[in-house]
Amino acid sequence: MPNLSATPEGTRSYAQKYPEFEKAGHYRDFMGLKVSSLGLGTYLGNQNEQDDKLYIEAIQAALLSGCNLIDSAINYRCMRSERNIWEGLGKLITQGKIGREEVVICTKGGFIPFDGAPPANPSKYFEEEYLKTGICKAKDIVAGCHCMAPSFIRNQVERSLHNLGLACIDLYYLHNPEMQLDEVPRDEFIFRLERAFEELERLVKEGKIGAYGTATWNGYRVDSHSQEYLSLSDILKTAEKAGGSSHHFKAVQLPYNIGMAEAFGYPNQILGSQTVPFLQAAKANGIAVFTSASILQSKLSKNLPPVVAQTFTGLQTDTQRAIQFVRSTPGVTAALVGMKKKEHVEENLKVAAVPPESAAKVGSLFS
Repeated sequence: MPNLSATPEGTRSYAQKYPEFEKAGHYRDFMGLKVSSLGLGTYLGNQNEQDDKLYIEAIQAALLSGCNLIDSAINYRCMRSERNIWEGLGKLITQGKIGREEVVICTKGGFIPFDGAPPANPSKYFEEEYLKTGICKAKDIVAGCHCMAPSFIRNQVERSLHNLGLACIDLYYLHNPEMQLDEVPRDEFIFRLERAFEELERLVKEGKIGAYGTATWNGYRVDSHSQEYLSLSDILKTAEKAGGSSHHFKAVQLPYNIGMAEAFGYPNQILGSQTVPFLQAAKANGIAVFTSASILQSKLSKNLPPVVAQTFTGLQTDTQRAIQFVRSTPGVTAALVGMKKKEHVEENLKVAAVPPESAAKVGSLFS
């Protein structure tokens, strides 16, 4: 088990291996690290050896082609995606082709995961694995599948570290915390969030995670009157209560693409006396934004309007143009794209050699 995490020196060395990409602005700053503006996501796929093999090949292809950002979650493919990351990365480390310190690994916890495959009796599995062991209590669970109790979060970080074969996860997200708001009052939600953040701060001090954040679906995109709404200002106040002014809440993940552009254009976050779009609020608060659904699970890989090709030039495919839209948007650190095939890695990373377009061109699509 490597006793390392991503480092400024390691990630800078990685970026220097790809001078064309570096010159084109492919590598962005995140906590002093150089992180690729395109990250490999591991959400989709079946729980079988065939998809394991495909992911391992895609992960290795990405790491050897200029992408040093890998994103997962413990529940993705019943923990198999995390295990595939280590198998792919671990082999490259053993072969001397890459160093752990060059790569930024992100994962998430919040959903109760199965192990390898869905069990024959999910209720019994949950009771034996989590309730009887005291990892969590029935009252901590919402929707029958989501928990952010401190003991559960610690357990999930430990399991992810084991799955990933690592001593430290560079960025750890609390996964879809807004789900809790479907069943608990907002005051109780904030209380639970603060306890979770306190545990994550302890895990940072122990060196098991480098930083933390929230990975959301609806929370930061919806109207402020919506039950699922998350206020970045309130989240940051909660992090400050948990960790003081030097807290380690450093990033947010949320869906953003040409068809789901609320983070860019929909004002729903308070910033001083203004109400602004999420990306503006995040940038003003020094919060990195990593986007999920950057090509909307391949729905944006073809048949985009001609204006998109006219706006994002120098690219060959609609997939590349959809990625370019995301990585060109001010305030976006990196676009995450699910890539299970090495052919997709090769196609998508061609974007890295093309400088991002201007904010004016991004905005012109919504004029």
